[in-house]
Amino acid sequence: MSAFSPAAAASSTAVAANETADVTSSIAPSRTAAKAAANGTLLEAAFVDPAYTWPPPEGQGKNVVELRASLVAALAAGDNDDDVSVLTTDSLKERMKLPPKPHDYFKYTWWKCCGGSGVDTIAFRSYEQRKADALLARKEYATFSKLRAKQHTGRNKYTSVPEGILVYRLDTSNRLLQLLSSPHPKTDLATLVTTMTIVRAAPSNDSSRRGLTLTGQDGKSVTLIACEQRTATAWLEAMSLMAAKTKWSVLRNKGGAIKSLWHKEKLSDDDLEEIEGSYLNLANYSNKLIRTGALGHKKGSSGAGNIYYSMERVEHANDDEQEAEALEAIAKRRAVIKDSWDFYRMICSLLRDRNKYNEAFRRVQLDPVYPYLNSMTGLNDPGDVGYENPDKAVMQNDLAIYAKMSKTQVAKHLVAQAEGAMASLVDICKALAGSLGMEEVGIGPIKEPEAALRKAEKKYDGDLLKVTDYCRALLVVKDLPSLLALLELARDSFGPLIRRVKLSSLKEAHKAKPGGYRDCIINVELKGHICEIQVHLWPMWIVCGVDGFRHYRHCVEYKTDTFDDVYDALDGLDRKTMAELILMAEEAVAETPLSNLEWYHEKYILDYFAEAGLFMKHGLDVWAELIFRQLIKLRIEAPDIGPDHHETIVLYKYLATTLRAQNKYEEAKEIQARVKASETAKSKEKKQAEQSIFESILNAPAEAFDMILDPNRKDREDEQKLRKDVKASKKRWRMIRAERFAFLDAGAVGSKTSEEKKTSR
Repeated sequence: MSAFSPAAAASSTAVAANETADVTSSIAPSRTAAKAAANGTLLEAAFVDPAYTWPPPEGQGKNVVELRASLVAALAAGDNDDDVSVLTTDSLKERMKLPPKPHDYFKYTWWKCCGGSGVDTIAFRSYEQRKADALLARKEYATFSKLRAKQHTGRNKYTSVPEGILVYRLDTSNRLLQLLSSPHPKTDLATLVTTMTIVRAAPSNDSSRRGLTLTGQDGKSVTLIACEQRTATAWLEAMSLMAAKTKWSVLRNKGGAIKSLWHKEKLSDDDLEEIEGSYLNLANYSNKLIRTGALGHKKGSSGAGNIYYSMERVEHANDDEQEAEALEAIAKRRAVIKDSWDFYRMICSLLRDRNKYNEAFRRVQLDPVYPYLNSMTGLNDPGDVGYENPDKAVMQNDLAIYAKMSKTQVAKHLVAQAEGAMASLVDICKALAGSLGMEEVGIGPIKEPEAALRKAEKKYDGDLLKVTDYCRALLVVKDLPSLLALLELARDSFGPLIRRVKLSSLKEAHKAKPGGYRDCIINVELKGHICEIQVHLWPMWIVCGVDGFRHYRHCVEYKTDTFDDVYDALDGLDRKTMAELILMAEEAVAETPLSNLEWYHEKYILDYFAEAGLFMKHGLDVWAELIFRQLIKLRIEAPDIGPDHHETIVLYKYLATTLRAQNKYEEAKEIQARVKASETAKSKEKKQAEQSIFESILNAPAEAFDMILDPNRKDREDEQKLRKDVKASKKRWRMIRAERFAFLDAGAVGSKTSEEKKTSR
C-alpha cells in the first residue's frame, strides 16, 4: 500500500506573489470556509503498529525511537526553505513600510489641543492613517507567514515516522478516521486500516489499557492500540460525543447503531458541540503541560507517541487575542477540575486509611489479652459519645478571674498554664518511656489560642475549659500487653494526678474515632493544669504515623464516615465533569502507565484506584476491570499484603462489580465465592485465637475447671462465655506480665505515696 498523504491546504505559492491586498483576501475566505464547514475537531495521535512491540523493550532502541521522533518533528516545524516562507514583493514591502514623520510632529502633538493650522492637521491625520495601514499590513503578513509554516509542517510532519508508530487523524465533523503516516517494512498491509467512517467506539480489553475497538459503516471492527493511555481516553470521549449527535441518527435506523453513553444526557447537538470543544481543549492543554514538563514530570518522559499528539478545532480562529483569551479560560477550567481531582483523591486516601485502621484493630482484637482490656472500665470515661462531647467530665479548673475575661483572654491564660506544666509532662513521659521502651515519644507543641477557640466551638459548645490538650504528649507502645503495663505503671507512679483514663475507643462495642482511629487518652493534672497523654498502639500508629491527626481532622471536616463506598463521593457529578476528572487522573499517572506499575508504587496505585472509580461511574467498566486486575496482581505480589489481605479483598469486590456490569456473571460469581471464603477464614481466625487462650492455661486444671463450669448460669451462655474469655485473658496477661514486665513488682517510677497506690481503673 502506498503511503497516505494528507490533503494539502489551499495553495499559497500564487498568493505569496500578490500584493498585500491579495494576502488579506486569501486569508479571509479560509476563515469563512471554516465557519461554513461543519463544526468538529481534528485529532491526531500515534498508535501502535500491530507488527511491532510498543513501547520497545529496554535496550532495544527505545531511546533511539524517541530521539528520532523528536528530531523529525523538529525538522518539520523548523524548516525555513523557500516553500515555507512568503515571498515579499516590492509592493508589499512598500505597504509595510512606516511613513516618515511630518515636519513639526512633536510640536503638533504637544499643541494639537489648542493650536496648529488646518494644513498641519490634515498632514498629521494622513500620517497616522498611513502608519496604521502599514502596521495592519505587517500583522496580516505575520499571520499569513504563520499559516504557511503551519501548512508546511502539516505536509512534512509524518513523512518519516519511527518504526512501530502509525499516526491517525480523526475528524469529528464527519466521523472519518484516516492514516497519515506511511506503513513500515513489517506492517501487515492486509489488515492495515487506512480510512474508516466510525459508527461505534468502545474501550478494548487489551491489557495495556490503551485499546479502542472501532466499528465502521460496513460493520467490520478493528482494535487500535494507542501509544499513550490519555490518547485512548480522549479519543474515546470524543467519539462518544460525536456519536451522540442527532444528525447521525440515520445510521441507527439503518442498523449501524452508534451507541453512546452521552445519549442519556439528552443534549442538543449545539450543547454536545460546546462540550466537545471544551473537553478536547482541556485534553490538549493537559497534554502540552505533560509534554513540556510543566507538571513536574520529566520533560518528554511520555515517549515518542506524545510527539504526534494534537487536537485542533475546525472553526478555530487565528486571532492572537482570541487565542490568549481561550487559553486563559482553559487554564482556569483546568485549575477547577484539578482541585476537584485532588479532593476526590484525598477522599480515596482517607477511606483507604480508614480501612487500614479497621483491619489493624481487627488484628489487635486477636491478641490474647484483648478480652481483659475490653472488660476494663476507664476513669471518667464517658464512653461512645461521638466527635461532639459537650458533657465531657474532665475539665480545666474554673478560676474566678475567668469571669471577667473574654474567651480569647481565657484561652491565652490556659496556654500560659500549659507552658508552665510542659516540663513536668516531659519528665513523666521520659520516665514511662525509660521503663517500657516506647516505640516513639513525642511532646507538644502547645495548642495555640485560636486553635483552642475553634475546637471549643466545634466540640464543646464554646466551653474552653473542656479543652484538655493545650499541653500534650504522645507515647507509642508496641502492643496491648505494653499498654496494660503502662496503665499499671502510671497508676502506681502518679495515680493521684490522673483525672481521666479513656479506653472507650479501644472497646469492641464502641465506635472508633472519625476515620477509624483508636487510642487511649490519659489526662493528668500538673501545676493546676489538665494535660493530655495520647497512648497509641504500634499496629495502628504505623498506618499514618504522625499524620494520623491530620487524617482524623480531615475525616471530621469532610464527614468521610458517612461514605460506605469511597466512590459514592462521585455521586451527583455531571458527565462532562466526570470526563474532565478522568483527564486529571491521566495527568497524575502520565509517568507510569498501568503496564509499568510496580507493587511499591503506592502513590500511583492510589491514583489508579481513584481513576478506576471514575471509569465505573462513567460507564467504562472494561477499563475499570483492567485496572482492578492489575492492582490485585500488585497487592498479591507485595511482601506485606498478599491475596487474603483486606485491601486485596476490597479490590476483588470492585472487580466483581465491574464484571457484573459487563454481564460476566460466572466470573463475578467465582470472585464473590473467593471473597466469602476469605471472610469466613478471618472469622475462624478469631475463634482460633480465643481457643488458644484456653489452651495456654489448661496446665492449671483447677482454674480451668472454675472458668468452664458454672452450672448456675447455663441459661445465659453469652454472658458465661464473656466471663470465661475475660478470666482466661486476665490469666494470660499475668503470664506475660511475669515474663516481660517483672519490674512492675519491683517498684514504680519515682517516689510513691499511699494515695498514689490507688487504681485508675
